[in-house]
Amino acid sequence: MADADAAPTDGDEAEEAPSGPEPIHGAPVTVDPRGQVVAHPTPDQLVDVVRALRDEGFLMCLDVTAVDHLANAAPRTLPEGMAPERFELVVVLIAHDEPRRILLKVQVPEADPVVPSLFEVHPGTEALEREVFDMFGIRFDGHPDLTRILMPEDWEGHPLRKDYAVGRIPVQFKGDPAPR
Repeated sequence: MADADAAPTDGDEAEEAPSGPEPIHGAPVTVDPRGQVVAHPTPDQLVDVVRALRDEGFLMCLDVTAVDHLANAAPRTLPEGMAPERFELVVVLIAHDEPRRILLKVQVPEADPVVPSLFEVHPGTEALEREVFDMFGIRFDGHPDLTRILMPEDWEGHPLRKDYAVGRIPVQFKGDPAPR
């Protein structure tokens, strides 16, 4: 019986430490607890990764949304060496051939919340990007019409940011006896 602590000899193969999932088009990858593959491109990599995935059969961009992690102490699963930022852009792509789904999570800095638009790769993202801009204030460089889509044009602020002051405007609901 060989000694488990002995160093490998010429005829033995050293066991390699298990490595994480392979990067997808240069973007590091994690797998969430449910087995969902998540690629983590940088803002600069985003369009190239989405274009390459489209060419591999991920023909539909199902969703573009964002998360504001302000004051969120819960740990996030990020690739080693990737720093968490306040905002996270989440892109969901699907391929109908197998079917397959992949999530892209892009860390977006609070100081400069700008990412490139996916409009040239997936034209259907036009309204989704406008909604993210409207609600979170993340700007999409190269978007053909980056204007508000849900809030009035003169609205100040971005309502889904966690530091947005709530309760500033009284709302009268149907059936309420009187304004509050």
